[in-house]
Amino acid sequence: MATLTSRSIAEGVGTALLVYFGAGAAAITLMIANGTKPATPFNIGIGQLGGLGDWFAIGITFGIVIAAVIYALGRVSGAHINPAVTIALWATKRFPSGDAIAYIIAQLAGAAVGSLLFFLTVGMDAVTIGGLGATAPFPGIGYGQAILVEAIATFVLMLVIMGVAVDTRAPQGFAGLIIGLTVAGMITMAGNISGASLNTARTFGPYLMDFLLGGSNLWSFFPIYVIGPVIGAVLAALFYDRITAE
Repeated sequence: MATLTSRSIAEGVGTALLVYFGAGAAAITLMIANGTKPATPFNIGIGQLGGLGDWFAIGITFGIVIAAVIYALGRVSGAHINPAVTIALWATKRFPSGDAIAYIIAQLAGAAVGSLLFFLTVGMDAVTIGGLGATAPFPGIGYGQAILVEAIATFVLMLVIMGVAVDTRAPQGFAGLIIGLTVAGMITMAGNISGASLNTARTFGPYLMDFLLGGSNLWSFFPIYVIGPVIGAVLAALFYDRITAE
């Protein structure tokens, strides 16, 4: 097994790639929409593709990069690239506390680096128009509703992870593809409700860089993307263990 340092670096790099390409796709969608209408944080869904088309494009980008990271780095760290996944594995006694803390720190740091790299690639429009792809509840969606959809979507994601990646009885070689497609589907459906984070680190990186670079201050929404994903992931892991107990 790789050292904790190597595994943590792999988690940081994997999460940086997820944010750079996935959240970057959300920012690019807003920047494209800005070419034909005034920019608002909620132009996704009414851009060039329209409706769910925008969210499908964003979702499939997340799905592809997640699959790539799992196949590239899964053998090193397990490719959690999501604090909710790490916490769920820790809560079901599959992951030691010290390793879990190191992974979460690496994931959050990697997410911030990924967001910063996207800003350095695109420029200030990535912040002022694209918001670095930060997640926030859409108009008319309450705090509790956003937490609920984040919990449900992450429950589905973690249930799939348990079935195709954690369970040793699962067919080998399909985890990256199936997990990536699951994320793509959840984002397509839930994007226009909560922004479809499913991942505390994915939200943390753009929030931090937006704040530091003079963009929006969205920290009041951050608990949504801690509470929802963590509850959903932990419940899914416990549920899977219960229904598969022999």
